[in-house]
Amino acid sequence: MPKLRHIAIAAEDPEKMADFYKNAFDFKEVGRPNGVLADGVFLSDGTLNMAILKFKTDQLGKGLDFRGIHHFGVLVEDVAEFSKKLESLGAEYYIDRNQQEPNSGYFEKKFYGPERVLFDIAEHAWAGSEPLAEIKQAAE
Repeated sequence: MPKLRHIAIAAEDPEKMADFYKNAFDFKEVGRPNGVLADGVFLSDGTLNMAILKFKTDQLGKGLDFRGIHHFGVLVEDVAEFSKKLESLGAEYYIDRNQQEPNSGYFEKKFYGPERVLFDIAEHAWAGSEPLAEIKQAAE
């Protein structure tokens, strides 16, 4: 069963914002992505990865000055199979990791859903997020 495991926030100063959330909620820093699409800080509460990013590309069509929730990510068992399901439901394929930086990042494919809301799907958990295998074991 797919599980929400990632949320990305577009920020002007990712480090300052990350410090706020670390102090306010005791979130743990689990990474510092630096890539073609964005730079920033990854935080986690142990279940969800929160990426606070300064984007280098306009993936939303709102300009690079956009601030706020940028996209979310869902952990799935099989990206290829799930991609077919998404496309059959009208999701629009945007990009995959291999087109940008094959050895970095956590998303495997990005899609636009209804009203062009951007989301990622991945078979591998984001830094600090709970993998699907642990969810299955906990449910048994």
